Amino acid sequence: MYLPDAFEEKDPTEVEAVLRDHPLACIVAQTSEGLVANHIPLLSAPDGTLIGHVAVKNDLHRLLAPGHQVLAIFRGEDAYVTPNGYPSKPEHHRHAPTWNYQVVHVHGTISFQHDEPSKRAAVGLLTRDHERKLNGKAAWRMADAPADYMTDMLGAIVAFRIAVTKVAAKSKLSQNREPRDHAATAEHLDARGFSGLAGRMKRQGMV
Repeated sequence: MYLPDAFEEKDPTEVEAVLRDHPLACIVAQTSEGLVANHIPLLSAPDGTLIGHVAVKNDLHRLLAPGHQVLAIFRGEDAYVTPNGYPSKPEHHRHAPTWNYQVVHVHGTISFQHDEPSKRAAVGLLTRDHERKLNGKAAWRMADAPADYMTDMLGAIVAFRIAVTKVAAKSKLSQNREPRDHAATAEHLDARGFSGLAGRMKRQGMV
């Protein structure tokens, strides 16, 4: 990833926020069949690994040997930025359109688990995290489903963990603009509904 110093995201809390708020990652790997990419929701475990699962019918667990290198790409919000929003535009017109975005690249090695306890743990952790956020005390639990149904569902997946070896994060959020243009862009993005981008830009302005 092209990562100019000005756009490198060094705040670990911001990196964690992208992974937490945008968990659907694109997992990319080089295989004997060439590059493959799969879009899979991931969860950061307390030990720092990323947890997920794929369908048994997905060839990923057959193509990748234990310890194979993968790249998980997490995309935060992104938005087009028009020069018309810069207060300095009428003064010199030396502006062009751009795109603001946040992205995190997580490099690591993947290992698959075919045993039921590992698969049950992966599904349980993922669903508990998202269900609690969405439904609170009414969160769906695996125990709500019939035991035979859950056994069948678990038999159709393969769990995996990614041991993280490197993280590269980028927040391209008009840091290279004048403070007044930066602030105005944040306000315009907020008004257009891009609250995540706008919030990070406003926090940048406080640094």
